[in-house]
Amino acid sequence: MLKVFLVEDEVVVREGMKNNIHWEKEGFIFVGEASDGELAYPLIQKTRPDILITDIKMPFMDGLELSRLVKQEMPDVKIIVLSGYDEFEYAKEGISIGITDYLVKPISGSQLLEAVKKVGKLVEEEGEQRKFLETFERERLENTQLARQRFFRSLVSGTKPVSSLLKEGREIGMELAANRYNILLFQIFAGDGGEGYDEEENRVTKAIEEMTEQIPGVLMIELGLEGWAFILKGTGEKELLEVQNDFLKKLLETLGSYETVEYFGGLGREAGRLSELGRCFEEANRAFAYRYLKKRNQIIDSSRETEPEAKEEDIHLDALDVRQLDRRAAESFLKTGLKSQIPHFLDEYLQSLGEKNIQSMLFRQYVTIDLYFAAVGQIQQLGYESGDLVERCGDFQNMNSVFSTVEQTKDYLTKVLEAALELREAVSRRKYSSLLKDAKAFIRENYDNEEISLNMTAASVNLSPNHFSTIFSQETGQTFIEYLTSVRMEKARELLRGTSMKTAEIAFAVGYKDPHYFSYLFKKTQECTPREFRAGA
Repeated sequence: MLKVFLVEDEVVVREGMKNNIHWEKEGFIFVGEASDGELAYPLIQKTRPDILITDIKMPFMDGLELSRLVKQEMPDVKIIVLSGYDEFEYAKEGISIGITDYLVKPISGSQLLEAVKKVGKLVEEEGEQRKFLETFERERLENTQLARQRFFRSLVSGTKPVSSLLKEGREIGMELAANRYNILLFQIFAGDGGEGYDEEENRVTKAIEEMTEQIPGVLMIELGLEGWAFILKGTGEKELLEVQNDFLKKLLETLGSYETVEYFGGLGREAGRLSELGRCFEEANRAFAYRYLKKRNQIIDSSRETEPEAKEEDIHLDALDVRQLDRRAAESFLKTGLKSQIPHFLDEYLQSLGEKNIQSMLFRQYVTIDLYFAAVGQIQQLGYESGDLVERCGDFQNMNSVFSTVEQTKDYLTKVLEAALELREAVSRRKYSSLLKDAKAFIRENYDNEEISLNMTAASVNLSPNHFSTIFSQETGQTFIEYLTSVRMEKARELLRGTSMKTAEIAFAVGYKDPHYFSYLFKKTQECTPREFRAGA
């Protein structure tokens, strides 16, 4: 119910307005009263009414000054001003403040109630319009995020002409025209690093996205489980560097407000043309691969990275530094890495062990055994046997050729990592299948609730919104909004076929308060109006 607050300095008049109307019976809640604007203002701040009724002429603070203060802080509040005949010119000032209605005293209870109902209807209509716009915006954002992900993959693949990329980019709100570019790949890690819902991660994600939108020259692509890709652009080398430094500074300042959140980023090398973004992405991705090998809370700049210095002396058994082997890096990659990242991870992992060390066949055998056992440990935690890995990539003990050259060792280790990740993904699919089943059930149970959202559904299966959105679209081929709409349209078709309910009633029954928006969506998805569908049925 809508909340009403009354400000009137005449006690008898105020008591009459308060007591002569059955507010709750008429659909309102009377939340407070005061004798002047000065006393009323802090109470209004606390009660947050939908409708304010105020006399215009009062001691200490008059109705216009009060209205001005309220409108500045709570612009959606509707204000009804009460005034005497001789105050009409004075009351006209209220037009510039945004007063909704003006009533001349004396006024009866029925007249006041009629005015309040009229204003209340306006409040409800505006509320429905806001919800409509919020729903539309949620749909637009989810569809835009998915479109940007697909476009970015196409952009860095180098398979399309520049003219097509510029055109497609503009269609999804990404103006790419510039003379200089760079790419930052970035990821945050919150909570215990698990896959469950983490409110802190959700807050920092929103903060980063809001901050990025305020910086010219930075385009943001949300990559789901992989974090973000940021395209930095400028008209020249100097401007690009300014954009890059400004963005990194503000990014780290934003992250500094969240103590439990860690991060890692990989920055590419500057590109002088759009067609070079593929190369820039590869360099950023290579730097980004260090997140499995180095400490978090840093951004690796690929233009400043140097390869480890090679030792000139020959390698002897007693000179091999096996302490450089850190199985935790491999274990981290096996838990969260992607197949597409294997080449970069292996390159950086082997380089981190020392170029001369890797030239030794004995050391390559040691590294292979260590990574192999890390992979076995990972799949056994998932419920597999070591034999499942042998079936997929062979037993290296009987494969002397695996150690003949560095490239052959890398090829074998690639097979081992691919097999381990495939087995991990099979388990994930089974787990996600159960989660998605629960999420779909939640949607089908709550489709008629206009408040249902991606965030609400993600929380119901204990996943963060970004994580849930990515999994849902990958596994179902639909965005959350597309699936929700399809469920609602299915129910709407059933009601159109099997009942005599009006279109507006059906709209409300399937979760839409605005019948016009429902009709628009129905025609868009079913290629006919609700009336045409019913006639055809």
